Amino acid sequence: MKLSFLGAAQTVTGSSHLIEVGGTRIMIDCGMFQGPRTIRERNYHNFPVEPESVDILLLTHAHIDHTGLVPKFFKQGFRGRVIATAATVDLCEVMLPDSGHIQEMEVERKNRKSRRANRKTVEPIYTAEDARRYVQEFERVPYDQLIELDKHVTARFLDAGHILGSSIVEVIVKENGIGKKLVFTGDIGGAGKPYVNNPTVVTEADYVIMESTYGNRFHRDKDNRVNRLKEVIEETYHKGGNLVIPAFAVERTQDLLYDINALYIAGEIPSMDVYIDSPMAVAATEVFKRHPECFDTETKSMVAGGNDPLTMPLLRFSRTTDESRALNKVKGGAIILSASGMCDAGRIKHHLKHNLWRPECTVLFVGYQAPGTKGQRLLSGVSAINIHGEEVAVKADIRNIDGYSSHADQNGLLEWLGRFDSKPEQVFLVHGAPDALEELEKQVAAKLEYNVYVPDWKESMNLTAGMETGAEDVMESYAAISPKLQKFFSADSDVKVHTQVLKRLKEVEQLLDKAGVK
Repeated sequence: MKLSFLGAAQTVTGSSHLIEVGGTRIMIDCGMFQGPRTIRERNYHNFPVEPESVDILLLTHAHIDHTGLVPKFFKQGFRGRVIATAATVDLCEVMLPDSGHIQEMEVERKNRKSRRANRKTVEPIYTAEDARRYVQEFERVPYDQLIELDKHVTARFLDAGHILGSSIVEVIVKENGIGKKLVFTGDIGGAGKPYVNNPTVVTEADYVIMESTYGNRFHRDKDNRVNRLKEVIEETYHKGGNLVIPAFAVERTQDLLYDINALYIAGEIPSMDVYIDSPMAVAATEVFKRHPECFDTETKSMVAGGNDPLTMPLLRFSRTTDESRALNKVKGGAIILSASGMCDAGRIKHHLKHNLWRPECTVLFVGYQAPGTKGQRLLSGVSAINIHGEEVAVKADIRNIDGYSSHADQNGLLEWLGRFDSKPEQVFLVHGAPDALEELEKQVAAKLEYNVYVPDWKESMNLTAGMETGAEDVMESYAAISPKLQKFFSADSDVKVHTQVLKRLKEVEQLLDKAGVK
């Protein structure tokens, strides 16, 4: 059995892992790379594996960094099964066409410049229509059901508590009469999130492929976020302005509705109209309504009691462009939730243009703001910002609540990972920035005493024999250095020894490269 890390290795996005057992190839996630240009350019490369050679694709959840290259995978020849929970498939039906539309718009902008400069034009990775067509091929499965993928491999989706429909994927492989369980965490949610259950506790695994997004971070406002939200709403109401909240369309918007509804029912905030002004957020909210089976006990009780946060009395949906423009005339008493969450695209830019210069208004950030984004600049305290070619003064109050992340923080990751009855043979850390990976690796090794390894992009491991793919070639190269290395590459080397030695060898090679040694 071979495990390859085709994405989210030494970086946060582009999640994709490949299992090869017998003649079957199973991929877990096929995500889009996001972030710096050097990382985003990977989206335009050929896949590290031929798409037509993959038999099955399992999706942990609908976020674009886990699903965003699936339409491209189909376009380049994939014809296998795509399997995910029903809620994940329904969210993909919303998010993947939107991703395709964004790519079409970006390519059109680039091509206008290229035509003026007499340069070659480019094609989008895929279009909205491509996404709509291919997502119809996805299969829906419930949580906790054992699924036979072939005669050697079964899989099961467990609730990851991250977003609606998100999953931890267990893959059980029987090879040469021996069973091995691989657990792919996808993205692990934090305990006590609205709507979704806490992450499923897993107590047995041979290999764990673990996300590390918040491997070096802690949620500061997690237990106080509702009180902080209450303060901001009251403050804005008494000033007489609007509260503008840049919010990601899936999960963050719905989480805010949950908290606003709870405060309103308890009589702790004044009556203010709540507008969702994002077509994708409106569509995602409709998906939430269709999947109450994913809700936790508290949310189910609220809905049964007539206090559904997704249909709260003051909630308004701005579906059309005209409805969105009408909000520009609302001068006060409104809470406006709009995308994008980092203020670099979408309708939120119009709301900032019409509210930022007004001191009676407030802009509230509830998510991470990447360096260079308008959101990050506003949080840094700029006095003015350019929106649609116009300089807009920043007179509104700028607030931030750091408790709405859908990811478990370092404590949550370690707590989930520490619930195994016996130590896994190996923990592989993926889906994290280098500093987060490094810190979580130290914590896992020190506090849990697990064998832990951070793989490189496109690295492959033979989990049965404990050898790296291509080990024969490496053995020839290193045998002259030390007879111990030749022994290390023998067929009976276990994965613990393999990963530790391989990591040190790579560190030495990097030092030699930096020193210019050929």
